[in-house]
Amino acid sequence: MALPRRKFLHLLLGTAASPALSSIARAQVYPEHPIRLVIPFPPGGVFDATGRPWAEKVKPHLGIIVVENVSGGGSMLGTAAVARAKPDGYTILLGGNAGLVTNPIAATKSPYDPARDLEPIAVIGHNPTLIEVHPSLPIHSLNELVAFAKAHPGKLSYGSSGVGSPNHLVGELFKALTGAEIAHVPYRGSGPAVTDLIAGHIQLLVQSVTGQAIELHNTGKLRILAVTSTKPLSTAPSIPTVHQAGFSGLASQNFIGLFAPKGTPTAIVEKIAQATHTAMADNDLQHRFVSAGFEPELDSTPEKARDILDQELAKWAPIIKAIGLKLD
Repeated sequence: MALPRRKFLHLLLGTAASPALSSIARAQVYPEHPIRLVIPFPPGGVFDATGRPWAEKVKPHLGIIVVENVSGGGSMLGTAAVARAKPDGYTILLGGNAGLVTNPIAATKSPYDPARDLEPIAVIGHNPTLIEVHPSLPIHSLNELVAFAKAHPGKLSYGSSGVGSPNHLVGELFKALTGAEIAHVPYRGSGPAVTDLIAGHIQLLVQSVTGQAIELHNTGKLRILAVTSTKPLSTAPSIPTVHQAGFSGLASQNFIGLFAPKGTPTAIVEKIAQATHTAMADNDLQHRFVSAGFEPELDSTPEKARDILDQELAKWAPIIKAIGLKLD
């Protein structure tokens, strides 16, 4: 027997709405058990110094967060594990530029596509880059650095924390934008590079913001020319940004953020994002981020996080390809 038209439409609309209603229903009871936060780096690093405090602060809103360090492959191992996890909101990633931008682009065959396989939740902090020189050099600005490099081609070398690191890419972007001829000297981490800069073995260093670097600048042991953030550092507002220095194209900030497997219900993503927004308003959490070298992001959303990921992928892909970077 044929259904009356009104009843048929009612059933049809109910069927179409059921996935959305199901998502909302799941979010209302979520979480029912502990959430796994994957940090794709070894314990003790800056990701631990931000991820673990975040897990503590969202506990009143999301319950227990079990932090698991899954390191390897330049953070690709842990990132791939989240990309392959069940999209139910119980596995999330604390990711950054290395695992979500540099490595997938530079790898011959990446086990995941960050734009396709991961769902952005929120960016919780940014770690901009410092451009520094040995204080014996007659260089006090980026313009003076460009002029000096062009007047002394092949005489300058810059250090970074390693091939393929975000700092290496900033150095190469600076060269591409200015035409300056500066050799790259990769180190195993920023510590040895800072030591060699202070000793005068290298003249220039590109490194992430750290409290140590600011202190060395303040005591005259190195000279910071600019920071690549879009706004002045809260801990050192007198250091010019690249925009203030006239090099807006050099603006970049290594981000750290929360990501879920693609297909995680929107209502659950929004619930984690809202809990994060509430937690990031906590002054103690902000202080802990700043102490770790990150400028806290207080007003992120899934949409803003998606925009940042897309912008970073578009920004660095041509640089990585231009220098022929391969990380396999």
